[in-house]
Amino acid sequence: MLYAIVDIETTGGHASANGITEVAINIHDGNQVVDSYTTLINPKREVPIYITALTGIDNEMLANAPTFEEVAPRIYELLYDKVFVAHNVNFDYSFLKHHLSYAGYDLQTKKLCTVRLSRKLIPGKVSYSLGKLCSALNIPIQNRHRAGGDADATSILFNLLLEADQEGVIAEMLKKTSKEQVLPPHLDKKAILNLPNQPGVYYFKDNKGKIIYVGKAKDLKKRVTSHFTGNKPNRQRQDFLRTIYNVDYVICGTELMALILEANEIKRLWPENNRAMKRYEHKYDLYVFEDQNGYLRLAIDKHKKNNKALQSFNNLLDGYNFLNQLVNQYQLCAKLCYLQKTATKCTAHENGQCFGACSGIETVAIYNKRLNNALQELQNMQPSFALVDEGRKDEEFSCLVVEKGKFYGMGYFTDKNYLADGLAPIKENLSTYQSNSYILNLILNHAEQHPQKLFKL
Repeated sequence: MLYAIVDIETTGGHASANGITEVAINIHDGNQVVDSYTTLINPKREVPIYITALTGIDNEMLANAPTFEEVAPRIYELLYDKVFVAHNVNFDYSFLKHHLSYAGYDLQTKKLCTVRLSRKLIPGKVSYSLGKLCSALNIPIQNRHRAGGDADATSILFNLLLEADQEGVIAEMLKKTSKEQVLPPHLDKKAILNLPNQPGVYYFKDNKGKIIYVGKAKDLKKRVTSHFTGNKPNRQRQDFLRTIYNVDYVICGTELMALILEANEIKRLWPENNRAMKRYEHKYDLYVFEDQNGYLRLAIDKHKKNNKALQSFNNLLDGYNFLNQLVNQYQLCAKLCYLQKTATKCTAHENGQCFGACSGIETVAIYNKRLNNALQELQNMQPSFALVDEGRKDEEFSCLVVEKGKFYGMGYFTDKNYLADGLAPIKENLSTYQSNSYILNLILNHAEQHPQKLFKL
C-alpha cells in the first residue's frame, strides 16, 4: 500500500474562496518516503499579509510559479491511487479535491488523519497541533509553515505511528465501514458509536466544553454522522469541523418533541453555528392598548420582543386579514383599529357597523366592554389539547400540551390513564418551554395530520 503524505499552503482557510500557494507530496511505501514532489503555485490572487507573515510566501515569490491548472495533472497522478495522509486531513483534502475538480479531475481516495491517529496511538499529549506534537516527540521541523517542511515532519510522525500501531488501528481506519476518514480531527469515534438510533437533540462542543451547535434528529446516530460526509470547501464548514471536540445528546420520544426542544435550546444557548434558527421570529403581532381618550385600541405592529401580543403572524397581510375579521364580527371601529387612516369618521360608522366610537358618540365604557368581550371570546376559542405519542422506551408515553392556543410543555408518563382527570393533575410533571408561532404551527400541523393522537382538553 502506498501513502501520499500531503501538506499545502493557501491564501486562506477555505477552498471555495482561496487559492493554493504551495503543495508538497511525499510518497511513502509503508516503510519510508520513496518519492517527493514540491512546488510553489501562483494562486492568481494576492497573498494576504498575515499569510506572508506566517509562511514567508509573498506575491513576488509566486509571480513566475505555475498555476494550479498547470500542475494539476502531476498532482492527480501522485494522489489518485494512494491513501491521502495529512495532519487534519480534511483541510488539505478539501482544497486539493476542490481545485482538482476545476481542472477536470475527480479525486476520490481513502484518507488518514495524523491528528486522529496520534490521539489513538500516542494518547495523553497536551496538544496535537503539528508543531507541539513534533516538539513533544522530538521530531525536527525544517521550514515550519512551508509545505515541504511540514510534509517532511508529518512523514516522520507517520513512521512513528506505523511503529506504534500494534493492533491494526490504521487498517481499521481504512475500512469502508469506518467513519474515521470523515470525522473531525478532534472528535473521538466512540462519541459517535455511543449515539442511539432514536429521535433527539444533539450538542456539538468545542475543546472547552462550550456548545457550538444544536441540532435535532429523527435518528441521532445517522444525523450526527451526516454532518461529516462530503468535502464541502466553504469556510463555515471547515471552521466548524475544526472546532468539534465532543458530542452530547438528549433522547426524545418523537421527532416533533426533538424539533421543539431544539428550538428552545437554540434560544437558550445561542450557539454560534445555529444561524438559521436564530433568525427565526414571527414578524407581526396583534396588540391592545388604551389611547389618551380611554378607548381600547387594537393594532397590528412589528414584533417587539418584550411586548405581550394577543396573536402573532408571519406577515402583515395575515395580521390585517385577522383584524378585519374581528372588526366585522364584533362591530369594532375600523378607525380605532388603524384599518382606516383618514381624518374623517370611519366608513364602518356610515355603514352602520360602527356605533360611533371614532367620533365620540359611543362611550368609552360601552365600546371597551364590547372589545373586551371580543377578546375574551377570542381567548376562549383558542385550542387546548394534548398530543399523546410514543415515549423514549416501550413502556412509556409522551405528552405534549397546548393550553388556550399556547404551547405549555411536554413530558413522559408510564400510566396509560394519566390524562383521565384532565390537564391540571399532570401540569406539574411537564417540562415547560417557550411558545412561539413557529413551535405552535409545528404542533398544530402535526395534530391535523395525526388526529388519532389528539386528546382534547
